[in-house]
Amino acid sequence: MWKLNYKNRSPHVLPTASNLMGFCLIVQASIHTSGFSERTYMDEITAAATCLFMAACLFSYLSIRSDNPVRRGRYEFIADINFILGLFVLLVMVLMLSFKIIQ
Repeated sequence: MWKLNYKNRSPHVLPTASNLMGFCLIVQASIHTSGFSERTYMDEITAAATCLFMAACLFSYLSIRSDNPVRRGRYEFIADINFILGLFVLLVMVLMLSFKIIQ
């Protein structure tokens, strides 16, 4: 079920996911200060992306720290999945923001 070959991607996922998590937090704060949070679902979508990037950070860190190769591969796989899902959620949020600005 798990493809557990270790690719050593976690040192790249950890800083990228943490930077994108910070971006999501800045976007969420700006949505709340501008007053869009009552009229749109962008803050909920941004919160979901933030949680996915946080999970990617956690599992990539666990992958880096693990001595067991099976766990290392499993943690890296979970970090990759969370990172990709976070990117897709971030894409949805950016599209919603773009269309809201155009209207």
